[in-house]
Amino acid sequence: MTGPLTNEPATNEPETDEPVPEAVTDQPVTDHPPNGEAVAHRLTTGKAATEETVTDQPVTGKAVTGEAVTHQPVSDRPVPDHPQPDAAVPDEVSAGEPALLEVRGLSVSYRTRGGTVRAVRGVDLDVWPGQITAVVGESGSGKSTTAHAITRLLAANGGIDAGTVRFGRHDLTALSERELRTVRGAQIGLVPQDPTVSLNPVKRVGEQVAEVLRIHGLATRRSAPSAAIEILDRAGLPDAATRARQYPHELSGGMRQRALIAVAIAAKPKLIIADEPTSALDVTVQRVILDHLQHLTEESGTAVLLVTHDLGVAADRAQRIVVMSEGRVVEAGPTRDILENPRHAYTRRLLASAPSLATARPRPAGSATVPAPDGTPLVEARNLVKEFRLPAAEGAARTLRAVDDVSLTLHRGRTLALVGESGSGKSTTARLVLRLADPSAGSVLFDGADVTAARGAPARQLRRRAQLVYQNPYASLDPRFSIGEVITEPLRAFRVGDRASRLARARELLEKVALPASVLSRRPAELSGGQRQRVAIARALALSPDLVVCDEPVSALDVSVQAQVLDLLAELQADTGVAYLFISHDLAVVRQIAHQVAVMRSGRIVETGTAEELFTRPRHDYTRELLAAIPGGRHASAGAASHEPKELE
Repeated sequence: MTGPLTNEPATNEPETDEPVPEAVTDQPVTDHPPNGEAVAHRLTTGKAATEETVTDQPVTGKAVTGEAVTHQPVSDRPVPDHPQPDAAVPDEVSAGEPALLEVRGLSVSYRTRGGTVRAVRGVDLDVWPGQITAVVGESGSGKSTTAHAITRLLAANGGIDAGTVRFGRHDLTALSERELRTVRGAQIGLVPQDPTVSLNPVKRVGEQVAEVLRIHGLATRRSAPSAAIEILDRAGLPDAATRARQYPHELSGGMRQRALIAVAIAAKPKLIIADEPTSALDVTVQRVILDHLQHLTEESGTAVLLVTHDLGVAADRAQRIVVMSEGRVVEAGPTRDILENPRHAYTRRLLASAPSLATARPRPAGSATVPAPDGTPLVEARNLVKEFRLPAAEGAARTLRAVDDVSLTLHRGRTLALVGESGSGKSTTARLVLRLADPSAGSVLFDGADVTAARGAPARQLRRRAQLVYQNPYASLDPRFSIGEVITEPLRAFRVGDRASRLARARELLEKVALPASVLSRRPAELSGGQRQRVAIARALALSPDLVVCDEPVSALDVSVQAQVLDLLAELQADTGVAYLFISHDLAVVRQIAHQVAVMRSGRIVETGTAEELFTRPRHDYTRELLAAIPGGRHASAGAASHEPKELE
């Protein structure tokens, strides 16, 4: 990349909505899935990729060191040497039959240039048929490393040092690669964290689902395409027949994640390991996906090991919760016990930080307003329209109107949140405002000047004054650059300061986003997903822009860091008057950060108002549907009573 916003990542091809995830994510680099072809090959055929393929994974293991978690000190956090989380099992299902998955004393380490890094230390956990067990914890806690170790899908530099993983009659740690092929895909399905790198970019989505069915003998070449469409529909993908003919880059981030879930459930496995399966999804689609996973557990006895940083999801869906910190299990037990009577200080802090489990006080609507002297809006969009061509198909529409007559106004020092389902047009609207895409109709004014057709110097000036924080931390940072180079790249592109002043600015920004200065010399592949997203936020703030478009900026972060970043954004706004166009599917987050909210559906704005008005007096049925889908609702009252939330200043 030669300058900010000049070469956006491939994940942001024209699409119906979200440019991507991550995903989904807050896991350490050791947890990041390999490239798309490697995952597609291993999950559908059960075969491990060659070492040469696996080395494409951005892994070093450094993210799990103490340094990587220094932003979250817990001084009173005793860590047992070898806890027995499931010694007592009060659940009727658990007590009546043996566990489908038994993990005992699991330890995993990674070989790095700096030595051996112990990522998982003596983990015990059990998963019973027909139950959902959630593994929760912060970035770098070892959640996803544990999940990938169970199926022996660790990076080339990772290995299991000790412990057993018993699945039915198999000890997975002792199986050969040939024996593992009969287990992976067919008996254990994996939903990786990041759909961008886990779907094959040169195969249509329907072909990738059909491949699973053919390989495992569940469909013939003739019947597989129609069966794949049915599975995509079950996974919640709208207009599944059309989406099956599209390539991954033609889908929004939420749609890609649903396609990946369809691949995982195609063979009807006994166990599904879901690594942040809904981190990229809006709340209504999230509910559909989780309802389907829950239906599988209730109807067919499928077990689910759910890896998530969203305690609201865990609270609503899991029968048991396992809390991990720094590679160890610090607390485990039935969900109600964990939520209502947490014994460990670390668990209590996670619960206090979860926006969907507590009623956080909204930010005052006028607390950070810095109006322009003449009252001119910073951004004004007028009657924006954006259409995309669709694949040719008999009887199908030829174009998709992703944005349909959208108008909005944003002033300095204010935050306008765009909320809605995947495919509603939120991210496409943001791209039009930033002039990263040309509107089919309508106009965009920035600080009173029409920039709809800006080219050359005016467009470059707009790039300096408006920055973007992408949704997907895995695809938005140049893997060849050090973190110092990533953050200072905008400064170099616009020739701001000298080498020393740029480095000083990078250190200052890292401190603001709760990262140690020592990460300056690392590369993006050496950081967790949450750490990468914080780097992306620091990069966007480097030029002190007037506008920052935040496209799902905290969806990849664990709840405590999420709270820090939201506080940081509010403080920066109060200090500098920067305006935020905040795109999110997490309405609990929106209530904490936004002054105004615009609800989008099918490319149109259906309701606008202050955050408090929309949450307390929603007028549109669709807004009420979004509010009802916020995860954690069934435990919110208990959580609010037992754990006072942090008040946001």
